[in-house]
Amino acid sequence: MSMQDPISDMLTRLRNGCMSMQKVVSMPSSIMKTAIAEVLKQEGYIADYVVEGETKKVLKITMKYFKRQPVIENLQRVSKPSCRLYCGSQNIPKVKDGMGIAILSTSRGVLSGKDAEKQNVGGEILCYVW
Repeated sequence: MSMQDPISDMLTRLRNGCMSMQKVVSMPSSIMKTAIAEVLKQEGYIADYVVEGETKKVLKITMKYFKRQPVIENLQRVSKPSCRLYCGSQNIPKVKDGMGIAILSTSRGVLSGKDAEKQNVGGEILCYVW
């Protein structure tokens, strides 16, 4: 089975991991997924992540919980392979009135909406996390 949208798959695995209170969620690794994991870590949504394996790399994300509740309330894929969604540096969307983050793929790499705004770059809106 070929995977049409690996980022959607990643978000679904994280969502399912949260709901079943998993400590670690594993998935096939890619540069994009690792970059998204880095943003989630910087923004405090996950505890940590590691990439394991030589040939078949596996991304393992350590989930984060607060008072027995997952820190990630939800993840929503925005730009899909069938319908890409872009925004300029001036109109980066606010997620849940600033309580959540937008993750963007920019010319300067994968950034959170706040960082993209600071660096004055726009890009493809990959997903929202809150």
